[in-house]
Amino acid sequence: MRPAVAPGNRRTMAAGTRIAGLPGMIWNPAQYLKFSQPRLQPAIDLLARISGCEPARIYDLGCGAGDATRLLARRWPRASIVGVDNSPAMLAQAALQQPGVRWMQCHLGDWHADQPADLIYSNAALHWLPDHRQLLPALVRSLAPEGVLALQMPRNFGAPSHTLIAETVRSGPWRSKLEDLLRPTPVAVPEFYYALLAPLAGGIEIWETEYLHVLSGDDPVKEWTKGSWLAQFIERLDVAEAGRFEQDYARRLRSAYPHRADGTTLFPFRRLFIVLSKAEPSRCT
Repeated sequence: MRPAVAPGNRRTMAAGTRIAGLPGMIWNPAQYLKFSQPRLQPAIDLLARISGCEPARIYDLGCGAGDATRLLARRWPRASIVGVDNSPAMLAQAALQQPGVRWMQCHLGDWHADQPADLIYSNAALHWLPDHRQLLPALVRSLAPEGVLALQMPRNFGAPSHTLIAETVRSGPWRSKLEDLLRPTPVAVPEFYYALLAPLAGGIEIWETEYLHVLSGDDPVKEWTKGSWLAQFIERLDVAEAGRFEQDYARRLRSAYPHRADGTTLFPFRRLFIVLSKAEPSRCT
């Protein structure tokens, strides 16, 4: 029997505020999980920086296939945990592996906490949503008085892995079909988030880490982005045109990320981390 996934709560996050949901992409868990361990490492690093209060109510926003949710359940086994994602395929995969969690299908921009959260955790999801100036304060308002917001977002959009997607889109016969998917860099500089969130926080940590992923196989950077950012472009095209688009993009990537003599490809990837405590840190010890 397939595990049940609860329908999402589609109320807005705060009165008068509505933030658009994630794109209606068809996520492919198998493609995404080709690089499951390097994708999971930032989630582990984020979790390690959460200290203090023992959360009773946890929300994992953009939980995907549930890899990070399992880490949350392992650390806080008595907590009530809700994994939220807009992809039925990802949630079905998650429910098979972690049956003790409540799984909710919902666009993150429409999500609203049923009750104040002790911990809102989000690993590599909130960059899909626009207007962080509204989004992140709304999440802080969803916290309990001693709650914690912990999030990680990719900040690699100026790297060739992402700029070459735009170059490929604009250079081929598919331009008219794909160009509207291009948008400005979705994640701002760390200083923006400090100015936005520090006035709302009892304590806040913001840092960046650049991971050097050592990948193997043919065109591994293309295969990486195909599991996430590239997928929205591919699904707009028919099978033959999508194949030509992928080939053109992969050709451009080979110069930026050359295949090394030892058979590996090095892929630097920068990520932004935020851990915000609503209460003064001394109150959560």
